[in-house]
Amino acid sequence: MSRIMGMRGFLTSSVGATSIGVTCAAALALPLTLPATAVAARSERTGATGRVAEAAVPGSTQSLPLVPLARTRVLGTAPEQGLYRAHVRHFSLVGVVWDDPDTELDGRVQVRTRGAASGRWSGWQDVETHNEDHGADPGTTERSSGRVRGGTAPLWVGDSDGVDVRVRAGSGPAPAAGDRNGRPDGPDSPLPPGLRLELVDPGGEDPPHGSPADVPRTGTGNQPDATAAAYAANTDLAPYGALEIPELGRRATEKELARLDTDVPRGKPHIGPRPKIVTRRGWRADESLRRGGFVYTKKVKAAFVHHTASGNKYTCSKAPSVVRSIYRYHVKSMGWRDIGYNFLVDKCGTIYEGRAGGAAKAVQGAHTLGFNANSMGIAVIGSYGSAKPSSAAVKAVARLTAWKLGLFRANPRGKTYLTSGGGNLYPKGKKVRLNVISGHRDGYSTDCPGKRLYAKLGTARSSAAKYQGR
Repeated sequence: MSRIMGMRGFLTSSVGATSIGVTCAAALALPLTLPATAVAARSERTGATGRVAEAAVPGSTQSLPLVPLARTRVLGTAPEQGLYRAHVRHFSLVGVVWDDPDTELDGRVQVRTRGAASGRWSGWQDVETHNEDHGADPGTTERSSGRVRGGTAPLWVGDSDGVDVRVRAGSGPAPAAGDRNGRPDGPDSPLPPGLRLELVDPGGEDPPHGSPADVPRTGTGNQPDATAAAYAANTDLAPYGALEIPELGRRATEKELARLDTDVPRGKPHIGPRPKIVTRRGWRADESLRRGGFVYTKKVKAAFVHHTASGNKYTCSKAPSVVRSIYRYHVKSMGWRDIGYNFLVDKCGTIYEGRAGGAAKAVQGAHTLGFNANSMGIAVIGSYGSAKPSSAAVKAVARLTAWKLGLFRANPRGKTYLTSGGGNLYPKGKKVRLNVISGHRDGYSTDCPGKRLYAKLGTARSSAAKYQGR
């Protein structure tokens, strides 16, 4: 992969973890008050030089243990845990986690929340329980860190200040709304130990301050170089600290490819015009949350399409808040080194940079358990089992894959082989033939990316190939 790795000014010359940035231990137990570093960051928006630093985006996570719900124990009654809190600090995203990432939650999770503005309680909503199909591959440093937990998919609920959650073992029906004593539904089925409710506040909405030239190349807090490293990783595409990687036309993209890769074959290259991508600075990622350094693989041979299963009740103006919430949930609640996806796409077709390390580089994610090496993960924000994805989102997936796969000479209509790192469909070491643009379910037994989005992958493949000029 020296033709790509050597010519892009990559921040590493070898595959694996690098020491860019200062390593920060990711704590799973989170304080219920703002950390001192966040408070300090607020007071350091301007320095002696007069340059404007990043506006603080503290956010928070409330991690609350679930308790057995009061019920009459009768033969055949399934275990149930839950929690009711009429007044909690504001949050916008919920999830449930447990101790062992290799243990599945065989049951049903439901939640209702109270809107902070309206004061009204929502109806009960189901939370997707099968999230173990995402995550780092077995045997990797990220997976064996001792920080990783099992967890549900996150659910976006909007600004809320009250919560009611119930988790019931088994596949039977959940109790009726308002019935907190439950009812029998078959043999007992244990719930995983250590169940906790995670309430995530994505932080403030202020736009980033300062032009790229004003952004200091070292930060403050307990991970001073993480922000600088994340911004520098994209300087082959945009100025340091840019809010977005700008859209390019076809000819400009081809010229950029020639600059990044001097080993491009003669003739017209097959690469789609580069789409606009909102950087991590653009969606205001708090770089002190993630672990320091980046992990790269050799190349990008395939793209796996996902949905976030976080629901569709968000506006596009709130999409950056959703991304920040998922990022915090993946890192602080699930124990991953960074957000799992390489890119995210909202319902309006806006593309967001995901895991840090460089949008044009082969950054290893934690999106498709067993197939994170030599692939990238693209998550369309929302749930698409019964809801139809927007045409803008499908087009964005096609444009993104046409460009990114083109950097690595992959044909969106083609097939490729990936070696399984271990999962529930393919044993570790097995070479698997997959579509270059695949759905998550092609590499793991899961419903992701949802039936309606999966049905659009053929359209995405054809469109991506046309963008590449094939």
